[in-house]
Amino acid sequence: MSEVAGRMSIQQGAKYLERPQEGRGILLGGVPGVPPAHIAILGGGVVGKNAARIAAGFQADVTILDINVDQLRYLEDIMPANVNTTFSDRHTIREQLAMADLVIGAVLIAGARAPRLVSADDLGRMKPGAVIIDVAIDQGGCVETARPTTHSEPTYIEGGIVHYCVTNMPGAVGRTSTYALCNVTFPYIRRIVSDGLAEAVATDAGLWPRRSTCTRAR
Repeated sequence: MSEVAGRMSIQQGAKYLERPQEGRGILLGGVPGVPPAHIAILGGGVVGKNAARIAAGFQADVTILDINVDQLRYLEDIMPANVNTTFSDRHTIREQLAMADLVIGAVLIAGARAPRLVSADDLGRMKPGAVIIDVAIDQGGCVETARPTTHSEPTYIEGGIVHYCVTNMPGAVGRTSTYALCNVTFPYIRRIVSDGLAEAVATDAGLWPRRSTCTRAR
């Protein structure tokens, strides 16, 4: 689902940058003579990589921030020329916030709360009408001013910045999400049917929960 959420973040960001949605009135890819939007992606994991791929396709100017230099090297190798990478620290985050038309919060830590990377005071550095998509909201959010929203009321404005913090982004594209989920879960079902539940849980690292209990350390 992180793949879906990452790709959706750009789709939603493009929409909420439009002026009728109270955004800055920016076209992601610009046009000849008019520069594209600048997109800052906080986190270079599955969400960030997929967001960057879609943003690059829109011809936006993209920067991915991450603390893992090896991951940044990997992203540099696979991304097109309009995607740049930079090491994530307090200085570079604040620098990117000041430049960004769209910020994607893509920092997800398995089993832990998302780290707070953007403070309420940081919103004052951003352009009025800029958009924040906090994909990490289902793990507490990586933006201090983020609070959970729904598909029926997906956004709110705080500090002059449009916040999109839907906790189940893939639910908006249920058909795609269902097929994607089935593609990755069916092999486990087949394994259980073939080998039996006890054997499958004992030998397949992907089947560690059973009856709401973890059968082994992750």
